[in-house]
Amino acid sequence: MPRVLGSSQAAAIVVGTIIGSGIFLVPCEMMRDAGSSSLVYLAWIVGGLLSLFGAMTYAELSAMMPYAGGEYVYLRGAYGDTTSFLYMWTWFAVAKPGTIATMTTGLVRTLAVFPALHFLHDAVPGLHGMVLWSQIAAITVAWMLTGLNYIGAQRAGNFQLIFTILKAALILVVVAVCFAAPGGSFSNFSTSLPGASKGMSGFMLALIATLWAYDGWSDLTAVAGEVRNPSRSLPLALIGGLGMVAVLFMATNAAIQYVLPAQAIAASERPAVTALSLVAGPRGAGFVAIAMAISIFVAINGSTMSGARAPFAAARDGLFFRPFARIHPRFHSPSVALLVQGGLATVFLLLLNRFEQFFELTIFAEWLFYALTASTVFVFRRTLPNQPRPYRVWGYPILPAIFLIVAAVVLVYSYIGNLRGSLLGTLLILAGLPVMWLVRRHHRPTTR
Repeated sequence: MPRVLGSSQAAAIVVGTIIGSGIFLVPCEMMRDAGSSSLVYLAWIVGGLLSLFGAMTYAELSAMMPYAGGEYVYLRGAYGDTTSFLYMWTWFAVAKPGTIATMTTGLVRTLAVFPALHFLHDAVPGLHGMVLWSQIAAITVAWMLTGLNYIGAQRAGNFQLIFTILKAALILVVVAVCFAAPGGSFSNFSTSLPGASKGMSGFMLALIATLWAYDGWSDLTAVAGEVRNPSRSLPLALIGGLGMVAVLFMATNAAIQYVLPAQAIAASERPAVTALSLVAGPRGAGFVAIAMAISIFVAINGSTMSGARAPFAAARDGLFFRPFARIHPRFHSPSVALLVQGGLATVFLLLLNRFEQFFELTIFAEWLFYALTASTVFVFRRTLPNQPRPYRVWGYPILPAIFLIVAAVVLVYSYIGNLRGSLLGTLLILAGLPVMWLVRRHHRPTTR
């Protein structure tokens, strides 16, 4: 596939994929856990730094191996075919189509707050209540963005860039309107929430929430094979993009706290909507809903783009079914991988009302592979000492080790906190083994 994405499109993939609906929702959870503004801001800072350590680690890997597939490529180079296949299988079978399904559902539910779209909650006539209009709308969005990516990474990248700029502008408008509110007060920053977890346990829970909010920065590495001048563009986009996200997150959180005291933030499921409602009435709430919808829309595009690259890369290496390696002769996109991904997302969307919690299984898998991928930087420093490294992670080995330890802690926390889901997630990963055996019966793996 041609390298058609510039550094600005690459940065937009990072920023646009990270910023979904999380920043509009997690402040309430963080306040309930931390109980004070100081701990909430400390969690945002620490979470941003930890994510930055991960992005810096991935920057070294991606600049050294700027190929389609990202984490799949690094895991195969460090740990062999089995580990990389299980990563690809998990992302292909559940994680990415599940993410697309949940985000499109969130987008439709956000739009359904407008009176003209209340019908989205209704059942489709003639289907005995089995399918809702919201599901049809979500499927339409999923296929619309699949189609955009089908006609080429450059078009999808330009879309990502334009709408990420629009998203950032809308967030800054929310921030400006809140700080201009006559009823706001900096005294809200010293308020606290009685009965919150507080202390170290409360801080850790708030930190986990920030790590979820910052999640998505690794998606850029999946399209590294289509980025121009990857040795410069990939590190710049990963590190610079994450820095921009941190600024927007902190500013939004500060704006909400300027309008709402701690107790009001903790009591609201959508603090940004509540804040704008106080400041600008129903129109303010509608503005936040539009900002959330655009934010989610852009994040779906980033996930759609990155999700198809791992099965494409595995098929090209002979580790997955050959049709997934097909590149469209006109649009130069991984067409089969995109279409199958869209089909799986459709299946999940049709089953979403019954199996919505199924997607929580990917939390365990996600942090397992974060930890494994981060560890490859140590493997490659030892096994490939003379490999050209256009970017070397600053603070090696301390900063990558910190990220690896944090990923392990989050992994353990996720496993204990959702034992049943984590066990099912483990079974889901291991279910890839018979699939790998089936593929190997028909294809011989190749070396890069």
